[in-house]
Amino acid sequence: KLPDLDLTLATAAGNNLARWLTALPPNTLDARGYRRLLQELARRLKLGFKFYGETELKRLGAGAFLAVSQGNGTRDAGIVHLAYRPGGAASSGRAGAPISLVGKGICFDTGGTNLKPHKSMLDMHTDMEGSAVAVGSLYALHTLRSPVAVDCWLAITENRIGPLAYKPQDVVRAYNGTTIQVIHTDAEGRMVLADALGLAAARKPRAIIDYATLTGACVYALTERYSGAFTNRPEARELIESAGHSSGERVWCFPMDVDFDTDLESAVADVLQCATEGKGDHILAARFLNRFVPKEIAWLHLDLAAGSRHGGLAHIATEITGFGVRYTLDLLRRGWPPARAAARPRK
Repeated sequence: KLPDLDLTLATAAGNNLARWLTALPPNTLDARGYRRLLQELARRLKLGFKFYGETELKRLGAGAFLAVSQGNGTRDAGIVHLAYRPGGAASSGRAGAPISLVGKGICFDTGGTNLKPHKSMLDMHTDMEGSAVAVGSLYALHTLRSPVAVDCWLAITENRIGPLAYKPQDVVRAYNGTTIQVIHTDAEGRMVLADALGLAAARKPRAIIDYATLTGACVYALTERYSGAFTNRPEARELIESAGHSSGERVWCFPMDVDFDTDLESAVADVLQCATEGKGDHILAARFLNRFVPKEIAWLHLDLAAGSRHGGLAHIATEITGFGVRYTLDLLRRGWPPARAAARPRK
């Protein structure tokens, strides 16, 4: 086949996989069902597979993820690690440092103790779309036999209400040692991503891209036509946005200035989970997540405001768009991660 046709078919297959996973009902794609599906996918594609269950996450000190999962009625939540290596999982040493794709996999989100109202909760089986986009992107890269090694880290749980569910004003410790003061239990996405990002960063990848249906603030800022982009490489803004225009999955880079951190200062922990007010929550969520990615690793956070849109988006006719697969392939083809400019010598 022609190279362009190969790319088109692989992209379509990855997008279809992402949309199919996202559309599955929550009694089918619960945490246990999702794990089994991913295990079968790994077997078929000859990917590396590891499941970090609650017992192992507790041993590792991943308290941010466990704060969310402790409210579940069953003990089957965890973080899945998938590994693609060119030539097979056993050849990991030849491919160099991987690109890590990290996804929010909240299989159903009630809001937890800060319970959502009916209309806000109705479609919360789609709150795992970030993880689905990560899996779909991995699938497309595997189909293309990409020379780039890829890791997937998928934070899979529900956010439920119950006697053991986490509460506002809890203080928990994340995998990287950061202590977090909980403010709102419906800000669970950044909690589970914190530990998934920490685990991904510990493997020292070349770059990390994370995907999450994270904040309503991003939808209010952009509508569902664009998704929000946040990065610790501001010099790469042109690269990040141009990949959105050429792929048809448009993104807009929001500011990530350090002074936003003053809104997340805590008197009892290293950081607030979120601010008590909702203004700029998409930016504050990104600043929160920034704490879990070392500066030396290029990082891009995508807040998937365009993950779902009534009437579809561009050539995707379904309400669930699978936004991010086409974008990821285009971004990697354009050379993400960017090379850092050499520091100027001091005079």
